[in-house]
Amino acid sequence: MRAIQVQKYGGPEVLEVTDLPIPKPKENEILIKIKASAVTAASTAMRTGKPYFGRLFLGLNKPKISTPGTDLAGIVVEIGHQVSKFKVGDAVIAETGINCGAYAEYICLSEDELIVAQPINMSPEEATGMIDGACTALAFFTDQVKIQKGQKVLINGASGSIGTAAVQLAKQFGAEVTGVCSTKNIELVKSLGADFVIDYTKQDFTTLEKNYDVIFDTVGKLSFPKSKRAISPNGVFLTPVLSLSVLGQMLFSSLFGNKKLKFAATGIRKLDLRMRDLKIIKEMAEAGTLKTILDRTYRLEQIQEAQVYVEKGHKVGNVVILMEA
Repeated sequence: MRAIQVQKYGGPEVLEVTDLPIPKPKENEILIKIKASAVTAASTAMRTGKPYFGRLFLGLNKPKISTPGTDLAGIVVEIGHQVSKFKVGDAVIAETGINCGAYAEYICLSEDELIVAQPINMSPEEATGMIDGACTALAFFTDQVKIQKGQKVLINGASGSIGTAAVQLAKQFGAEVTGVCSTKNIELVKSLGADFVIDYTKQDFTTLEKNYDVIFDTVGKLSFPKSKRAISPNGVFLTPVLSLSVLGQMLFSSLFGNKKLKFAATGIRKLDLRMRDLKIIKEMAEAGTLKTILDRTYRLEQIQEAQVYVEKGHKVGNVVILMEA
């Protein structure tokens, strides 16, 4: 099978297409023929090994797992004799987390891992594109804050993978949603349900006379100290991007003041919480209340090009690798 291999941390050039044997499922595993896999900001960070504290989980000097990729959609083609949850022919989506392995034509996973049926109304690329952004946004909106009906929520990076999902989820929770994006993405963000859209190239929301109960900086570009002026009393600033400054500010805000900064590494939470989120977004997708925005698709051989594009930070929604051209 074709698979991407990484032997060291570095730029896109460390991603190499190689031929590996098709794995054989153990008694409690299923073998999935992968149709699509997502290229996320997290996957590029895993490749670079930055921020460095991430290497505590990924490997100190080089990646512990040589085949990257965390999100996939595919078909079950073989099962171990103890498997009862899935059968050959099932269309599934899965999230492998720091165990990676999704940038390949086949993968073996335990039937008890993060695997659910693929939404019946989605293509493999739509389904796999949904996983990272929607699960991350849902985790923040349920575990870090409890979005209440009528609250004012601002989504920075509203046209990205997490942002497009966050806008939809916040609206479904009953919030008044303001999206922040560039000029070319205003109509897209409006179409997702945003009540207001701010063009960051023309206006700085922190200078406006409006406060928000929740500010979700989905792309890690905002300053918490500067944003505090736009946070309501007892409001919360959320970020999925950790740095030393964010860590210090988070600790300080937890002890002093009523405006809090919260970070969460949603991909390394307990399995039951992550499964809860995956099931919820699958059900929402099938109900038609959550849709995937696709920017570009690439072939597996174009993985370097795909990651370069994602690293530029201007993708709209999701970028996906298709195993079959």
